[in-house]
Amino acid sequence: MNSVMVIGGGISGIQASLDLADRGIKVYLVERSTSIGGTMAQLDKTFPTLDCSICILGPKMVEVDQNPNIELLTYSEVTKVDGAAGNFRVTVHRKPRYVGESCNGCGECAKTCPIEVPNEYDEGLGTRKAIYVPFPQAIPLRYTIDRDVCVECYRCVEACTGQGNDAIDFNMTAEDVELNVSAIIVATGMDRYIPWNLGEYGYFQYPNVLDALEFERLICASGPTGGNLVRPFDGKPAHKIVFVQCVGSRSQRLGVPYCSSVCCMYATKEAILVREHDPDSVVTIFYIDLKVFGQGFQDFVDRARDQWGVEYIRGRPGEVREHPYTGDLTVWYEDTDTGIVSKKEADLVVLCTAMIARPGNTKLAEILGVELDEYKFFKVKDPLSSPVETNVPGIYVCGCCHGPRDIPESVAEASGTAAMAAELIEVTSKEDR
Repeated sequence: MNSVMVIGGGISGIQASLDLADRGIKVYLVERSTSIGGTMAQLDKTFPTLDCSICILGPKMVEVDQNPNIELLTYSEVTKVDGAAGNFRVTVHRKPRYVGESCNGCGECAKTCPIEVPNEYDEGLGTRKAIYVPFPQAIPLRYTIDRDVCVECYRCVEACTGQGNDAIDFNMTAEDVELNVSAIIVATGMDRYIPWNLGEYGYFQYPNVLDALEFERLICASGPTGGNLVRPFDGKPAHKIVFVQCVGSRSQRLGVPYCSSVCCMYATKEAILVREHDPDSVVTIFYIDLKVFGQGFQDFVDRARDQWGVEYIRGRPGEVREHPYTGDLTVWYEDTDTGIVSKKEADLVVLCTAMIARPGNTKLAEILGVELDEYKFFKVKDPLSSPVETNVPGIYVCGCCHGPRDIPESVAEASGTAAMAAELIEVTSKEDR
């Protein structure tokens, strides 16, 4: 039973799976959505190198798909876990895609589908069809029918048959799969704070107020506007961009008193991307403190300020107001270095919101028998001596599921969990002999 289950198909889960598979260990990679990739697949570039995100992630996704030691269980969730380290019995619930494995991803079905709904991959800024793949590089590249919006006009069936295929089956049903594994790695990622109770920023009122992930899709070449930086209000080019740090973070009132650790850097990255798109743009970042503790991070911020002309103002804005006819925004703020209260005009305001635990952590923790911390992240035995071990032997965590962290740290932890799972298998194998 030399196998490991990895729960979560983001960059952490992918790296852990590849490390284990390279050791000759069987891996079951369980992902709740229709494709692996996670949040990293939505990003344009990564900091501080400004490398293309999907260019880094895509080859790893393909490697997962082609590795004979990895079995992908997408559109699936873990519903039950019994046993102990070395012999876990896991039940995985697999939802029906209504499209079979003979699908070759040609996309003719989506072309004929008459239904359009907001695209989750583009954070609702673009649309997708009722039969869809989340993004072009999806793994597996296999379509899924959203039965909640599908009207069963069967045009997709006709299109699929016309291509000489017969992949669509509206009679597919869910199934439960029983698996035995030696160890479990949890890599379910994080969620982001939605500023529903911060009305002073107008997030739900003003279309030109976005959060950082929405902005990431807006500026990305694969996004809904093809990388053209325009205002959702009227489609006009956006030249004046304001970033607001610590939205939801470091606030006892909002229940998120911790620093999310990456916001300063991804705001700086997005500010540089704006200047790359439009050298005449005016970009301002409002911050409380700059947390630039990683390798090359301070240098990155210095370049943004000195080379790219990004303006940093210490202070948290008190209010964002919209002109009702033009969609233009006014940001009122106090510069805490000078004490001067002033305003700044903007075409777009980007809220850098807190990284928070996924709501599903509570249910998954109960299934696994592991503990959560006070913020509902998965809890480790000791952050220093046992940084990826839970209270249950044989169950490990990596990446943002146990607290905010950046991509390199998530990848390093993933390799750490893979090494520990491999060691557990080696020890239990010797004991069985």
